[in-house]
Amino acid sequence: MQYEAGNYDVIVVGAGHAGCEAGLAAARLGAKTLMITINLDMVAFMPCNPSVGGPAKGIVVREIDALGGEMGRNIDKTYIQMRMLNTGKGPAVRALRAQADKFAYQHEMKKTLEDEENLVLMQGMVENLIVEDGVCTGVITKTGAVYRSKTVVITTGTYLRGEIILGELKYSSGPNNQQPSIGLSENLEELGFDLVRFKTGTPPRVNSHTIDYSKTEIQPGDEVPRSFSYETTRYITDQLPCWLTYTNEQTHQLIDNNLHRSPMYSGMIKGTGPRYCPSIEDKVVRFNDKPRHQIFLEPEGRNTKEVYVQGLSTSLPEDVQQQILKTIPGLEKVQMMRAGYAIEYDAVVPTQLWPSLETKVVKNLYTAGQINGTSGYEEAAGQGIMAGINAGLNALGRDQLILSRSDAYIGVLIDDLITKGTNEPYRLLTSRAEYRLLLRHDNADLRLTEIGHNIGLIPGERYERFLAKREAIELEKKRLNSIFIRPSKEVQDLIKSLGGSELKDGVRASDLLKRPEMTYELLEKLTPSELEMATDIKEQVEIQIKYEGYIEKSLQQVERLKKMENKKIPENIDYEAITGLATEARQKLTKIKPLSIAQASRISGVNPADISILLIYLEQGRIARIGNN
Repeated sequence: MQYEAGNYDVIVVGAGHAGCEAGLAAARLGAKTLMITINLDMVAFMPCNPSVGGPAKGIVVREIDALGGEMGRNIDKTYIQMRMLNTGKGPAVRALRAQADKFAYQHEMKKTLEDEENLVLMQGMVENLIVEDGVCTGVITKTGAVYRSKTVVITTGTYLRGEIILGELKYSSGPNNQQPSIGLSENLEELGFDLVRFKTGTPPRVNSHTIDYSKTEIQPGDEVPRSFSYETTRYITDQLPCWLTYTNEQTHQLIDNNLHRSPMYSGMIKGTGPRYCPSIEDKVVRFNDKPRHQIFLEPEGRNTKEVYVQGLSTSLPEDVQQQILKTIPGLEKVQMMRAGYAIEYDAVVPTQLWPSLETKVVKNLYTAGQINGTSGYEEAAGQGIMAGINAGLNALGRDQLILSRSDAYIGVLIDDLITKGTNEPYRLLTSRAEYRLLLRHDNADLRLTEIGHNIGLIPGERYERFLAKREAIELEKKRLNSIFIRPSKEVQDLIKSLGGSELKDGVRASDLLKRPEMTYELLEKLTPSELEMATDIKEQVEIQIKYEGYIEKSLQQVERLKKMENKKIPENIDYEAITGLATEARQKLTKIKPLSIAQASRISGVNPADISILLIYLEQGRIARIGNN
C-alpha cells in the first residue's frame, strides 16, 4: 500500500561516491534534498580498491574540491598513505594518489551527510520513478513510500540487476553481497531507456599476519605533506606502507590450466569489462609474452588485517584463487579472507543524456556515476557533483552549469560520455584530454573556484583566500619579468654547475626560469622576493612561466574551439531534411542531438564533410524545423 512520505526539491537515489557528491551539492545550494540508499551502512563504501586518485583521476578529485565538493576533504582526513605520481614528468601528468582507510572514509562521509543542513538521509529501496507527461516528479520505494520532488538524480552504481559471478557460481547481488536493485532497472526499460550490460571485478583480500613481507618491496608514502583539498591544513604523518611483489611462470601456468573454469572464458559472463583494469586471467592470456605482472599489497585500513591484492582481479573459482595466491613471493602461506569476484550490472547508454546529465528521455531526471557506464570512484564523484549541482539549480529555477573540455577533466569525462558513448566501462585518462597542459593537478583552483563561488558552493572566506593567492601569483610573475640578471660570476658558476650554457648578456629573470635546468628555488637565491610566499604559489609561478609558450598555444586552440561551441544547433533541427549528409552522420546526429557544431564534430561517424554541410545549412539560415514541411 502506497502512502505520501514527503516533498523535496531534489531526491538522490543511491549513496555511493556519485550520490554523496550529488546530495551534498544540491543541499549546499539551498535545495531541500532527500538521499535514499539501500543500506545506510554502505554509504561511500569502497567495494573495490580502497584508494582515491591516480593519473587523471587525482585531478578530478582536485576539481571536485575546487567546485566545493567533498571527496578531497574526506580522503585528506582518512588516508593511510599519500603519494604524488609521475614527479619525474611534466606537470600535465602529475597526479596525487591516496591509499584510504576504507572504513574511516565511509564513516566520515556518512557523518558529513548526516550533519548537512537541508539534507535528509534515508534507508530504502527505490523501485519506481513517478513520471507525469514525460517529467520525473518523484520516486516510490519498495515499502510503498511516495516521495515527491522537482528533480531526481539516480546514482545506483553497480546495483542495477547486479549479479555476482565466482567460478561456476552466479547469483543475484549488489557489490559485497548487498541487495541488488531489480525493480528500478525494469522501470527504466519501461520508460524507454536503452540499457547495456557491463562487468567489473575485484581481487581477493588476504590476512596481513600471513604475509612474508621480507620477500616483497616496500612502497612508502611521500614524506612531503600533500593534500587533495585546497582547504586542508592538517596532515596525517603516521602513514602505512604498501608492498610490491610479482606473479611468475608458475602463477601463469596455473591460470592457463584453469581457464576452462573461468567465467570470462566459459561464456558465463556476458557483460563487457573495463579495458584498463583487466582481470589476471585476461592479462595472462593477452600478454602471454610477459614473464610477470606487478602485484601491490595494500592495507584496507588501520584497524583491520585485510590486505587488498591489487593486480589480481579475478572471477576464477575460490579454490583456484587460493592456489594462485600461494605461487606469489611473500604469499606462500597466506590466508585468503575474501575471494575475488566479478559483478555484472545494467548501465544507461550515456548518449541519452544532455551535457547537464539530465536525461533526454525523461525531463528533470539526472543520472551520475557507474550507471552512466564509467568505472572508478573519482569518475563517479565528478559526475555526481555536476548532476547534484544541475538538479539543485533546476529545482531552484536557476540556469544549469556546463563545464567544457577546456575547463576541467570533468568536462572531458561528461562530453566523452554524452557525445561518443562507451562500449565498455569508461576510464578517464590524461590522453583523452586535448588540453591536458591546461588541466593540471596544480591549477584546479585557478580554473574552477570562481565557478564554484558564483553558483554558491565556495563560501566567501575561502574565495577571499583564493583571490589573494591568484593576485600573489600575478605579482610575482610581474616582478620576475621586470628584473634583469647580469652575467656575474655567481650566476655563471650556478648555470655551469647545472649543465647550462653561460649567459652572453643580461636576461630577464623570467626568461632565465624558462631554461630547462633552472628552477624557481634556484632563481630565488639570485633574486629573493621581499614577500614570503607559500609553496603552491612558487610552484604555480614556475609552471606558468616555464611552460608559457605551450600554454599560450593551448589557449589559442581553446579560443578556436569556443567559436565552434558558439555555433549553436537548434534542438528541433530535422537532419533528414539536410541533403548531402552521410546516412551514418544523419542517424548519429538525430540520436545524440548535439547542441553545437563543436559537439557534433566529436561524434563518431560524423566526418568533416558532414560538418561543412551542416555549417553551410546553419549559416544560410535554411534550418529544417519539425513541422515546417
